[in-house]
Amino acid sequence: MRALTVEEARERAATVQEPAYRLEFAFTGDEQTFATVSTIRFRATPGGSTWVDVKPAELRSVTLNGESLDVGRLAEGRFPLEALRAENELVVEASMAYSFDGEGMQRSVDAADDRVYLYGMSSLESAPRYFACFDQPDLKAPYTVAVTAPEDWIVLGNGAATRTAPGHWELAETKPLSTYFVTLVAGPYHQIQGEHDGIPLSLACRQSLAPALDRDAEDLFTVTGQAFDEYHRLFGYRYPFGEYHQVFVPDFNLGAMENPGCVTFTDRLVFRSAVTDAERSTRARIVVHEMAHMWFGDTVTMKWWNDLWLNESFAEYMAHRVSHDATDHPGHWTDFGFVRKWWGLQADQRSSTHPVAADAVKDARGSLDDFDGISYAKFGNADLGEFIAMLSAAGAENLPHWSEQWLRTSGVDTLRAERTATGIRLHRDRPDHAERPHQLTVAGYDEAGQATSVDVLLDQDQVDVALDPAVALVIPDAGDDTWAKIRLDADTLDRLPKVLLRIADGTTRAVIWNSLRDSVATADLDPRKALAILLEALPAEDSDIAIGSLLRWAEDRLIGVALPYEPYRGELANALTSRLSGAPAGSSLQLAVARGTIAMTGDVDLLRGWLAGTGVPAGLEIDTDLRWSLVLRLVRLGEFGAADVDAELTRDRSTEGVIHAARCRAALADGKEAAWARITAESGIGVNELFATCEGFWHPGQAEATAPYVERFFTDIAGTAELRFGMALQLATTRAFPRYAVEPRTIELAERLLADDNVAPSIRRTVADQSDDLRRAVRARRAFG
Repeated sequence: MRALTVEEARERAATVQEPAYRLEFAFTGDEQTFATVSTIRFRATPGGSTWVDVKPAELRSVTLNGESLDVGRLAEGRFPLEALRAENELVVEASMAYSFDGEGMQRSVDAADDRVYLYGMSSLESAPRYFACFDQPDLKAPYTVAVTAPEDWIVLGNGAATRTAPGHWELAETKPLSTYFVTLVAGPYHQIQGEHDGIPLSLACRQSLAPALDRDAEDLFTVTGQAFDEYHRLFGYRYPFGEYHQVFVPDFNLGAMENPGCVTFTDRLVFRSAVTDAERSTRARIVVHEMAHMWFGDTVTMKWWNDLWLNESFAEYMAHRVSHDATDHPGHWTDFGFVRKWWGLQADQRSSTHPVAADAVKDARGSLDDFDGISYAKFGNADLGEFIAMLSAAGAENLPHWSEQWLRTSGVDTLRAERTATGIRLHRDRPDHAERPHQLTVAGYDEAGQATSVDVLLDQDQVDVALDPAVALVIPDAGDDTWAKIRLDADTLDRLPKVLLRIADGTTRAVIWNSLRDSVATADLDPRKALAILLEALPAEDSDIAIGSLLRWAEDRLIGVALPYEPYRGELANALTSRLSGAPAGSSLQLAVARGTIAMTGDVDLLRGWLAGTGVPAGLEIDTDLRWSLVLRLVRLGEFGAADVDAELTRDRSTEGVIHAARCRAALADGKEAAWARITAESGIGVNELFATCEGFWHPGQAEATAPYVERFFTDIAGTAELRFGMALQLATTRAFPRYAVEPRTIELAERLLADDNVAPSIRRTVADQSDDLRRAVRARRAFG
C-alpha cells in the first residue's frame, strides 16, 4: 500500500479541519475479524476533496453527508472523499482483521489458559488497520469510543471507561489526540487500581501473570508517583489526560507506547523469574520515559515524522534525569553510557545514518526506518523551528547556529589524544565538513586510578590540553559529555588492563568500553586485545549494567564475529566461571554472571547439574527462565533434542514457555528447516514467538547446520513483507540476518539484494545496516588475521 508523503499530508491538512471521532467496536464475532463503525465529523474547504485511510478485511459501507458511496472505490488503503461541505459527517462501517504482528488491533491467546487479549497499536500507519481515520500526526481530534465485548472482559483506553451494561462500555471524550496515540485495551485483564495526587492509576496484565504483577505493583506505583511529582515540579503544568493506566500486553513489538491515559508496555516487563537490578532499573526508566511523553509528544506533538526525534530524545533525556533524581532505582547514567549511547553510536556509523533533525522529505514509512538510536537516545503541533524559537525566547543563546551544527548534520566526529613533550594534544577528526564543537573533560589517570581532569572546548581540529603526558591513562570525554567516537592512545591501551580495575567512576568506564568496542568494530583495535582487557576487567567489575552490556557485546559482536568462535569462547567461559565463584550470593551481579556463564560454557556436566539442582552456586535460584537458558545451551551443544524441549514445555505451559520453546526448537541442528519455514512463510505467528525463532536459529557454534541458509536468507526474506508489517518486519529481518557468516560472500549477497528495488524499502534498510556491521567484522578479521 502507498505510504503517506509529507506533501499529501500538508494538502489534506489544508482541506480538513477540526475532525472529531466516534468509534464503535464489536469484539463478539469470530477469531479473525471484528466490526467497527467510524463516525468522523469535520470541517472542510467547500467543494474540496481528500481521502480517508482505512485498511479493512471488508469495507461494508461508506456514507458521506447522508449519501452512500461505492465501497469499490477503496484503493491501497485510501477511500476518496469528494464534493466536501463546510461541515461534514463521514460514517465508515467495516469488518477489520485482527493483527498478529503487534500493530493494529492485536489479538493474542494466552497459552496458559486460552484466554483472549486485545490491544490497539496505532503508531505509524497502524491506526487504519482497526478504524477509519485521517492518519497523520497534525490532524489531532477528540475521540469517544463505544465497545461491545464478552461480559467477563474489561475495557481501557485513552478516555475513562464506564461499563454501561454487561458487555457494553463507553469511553469518555478525550483531549485532542493524533491518530497514532489512540489505543483500546480489551480482555479479561487482571487489573490493580491505585491513585496518586488525585490521578486515578491502574496496572493490568494477563491473568496468568497476575502473581508477578501483584509482587511488583508497589514498585511500579511508587515509580509512577515519584515521576508524576517530579514532572509536575519541572513543568509547572499538571498531567492533563485524566486517568493513567499502564497495561502490560502480549506480543508487543516495542518496549512501550505512550498512548495518553493508557500506556501499553510489553509484558516481558512483568518479571515472573529473578531479574537483575539493571533490569528493574530499566523498567523504571521505561515507565518514566513514557510518562515524559504525556507532556512532550502527546500534549505538544510534531507536525510530521521528521521531528519524531524531538519526542524521543526529550523523553530519553528526561527518563534518565528524572529516574536518577526522583526514583529509588540506581544506575541510570551508567546505563546511558553502556547501553543507550552505544546503540546510538553504532547507528550513526552505518550507511543509513541521518541527521537528528532531517528535512521533511520522507514518507511516513520511510520515517519509521529512522526510528533508531539517533532519534532517541498546549494541545497542538510543533516543528523544530518553533521548538528552537521557544527555547530562544526563554533565554537560550545561539541555538539556530547550534541546531545547524548538531541537528542538521549526520555522522560522528572522532576525538583522539596525542601525548606531546609538554602536555596532551586533542584532535578532532571529522567525517564531513560540519563544524561540531565539543565541550568535554579530558582526564589523566595515575596507576592507582586517581584522576586529574581538565575542561576543554574543542572548537577546532586540535587543541592543546594542560595535562601531564606521563599519566598512565588519557581519557578524552571522561565525563561522557559529548557525542563523538573516542580513540585511546597506544600507551593508554597498554596500561589499561591494570588501571581500568581501579577507576571508580562507572561513567568513565563506560566511555572507555565504548571506545574499545567501537575501535574493534572499525578495525582500529585488535579484537584479541579487547578480549584480553575484558578478561582482566571481569574479576573487579561490580556493575551488573556493565557486565550485562559487555557480555551481550561479546556474544553478539566479538566472539564468533570479530573473532572466531573457538578458542575464544572457552577463554571467556573460564573467566566467567571464575568470576561466578566470587560473586556475592543472591546478588544481581551473580545472576548477570551466571547468565553469561550459561551462554558461553561448554561444560555439559555443569549445565545438566544445574538443571537437576546440583552444584548450583549458593544464592542462585534456577527458576523457570534460567532453566530455559540451560536447555537452550544444551540444545546448542547438541546434548538436548526435541524431546527434551517438549519435556521442558510440559513443565512450563505458559505463553512465555511457548516462546522459549520456539527459540530452543530453532536452535536444534535438525530443526532448522522447520524454523526457517516459520520465519519466512508463517503469517499467524505471534511477534515474540517469531523473534525467538529468529534468535534461536543462528549461532556461531552451529555454522555447519546454518550454512545452507545464508544464501536462502537473501532469496527468502523479501517475501516476508507479505506476511508482516512495520516494526515487526524490521525487527524480524534484523534477527534473521546471518550475522555470524563473516565472509565476503555474505556481503556480496547483501549487495545484490540491496540493488533490487522490488524488495520492500524497510527490508533493504535493515539489510544495509546489518551488512555494514558484517563488512566491518570482515575488515577486522583481515586486519588482525
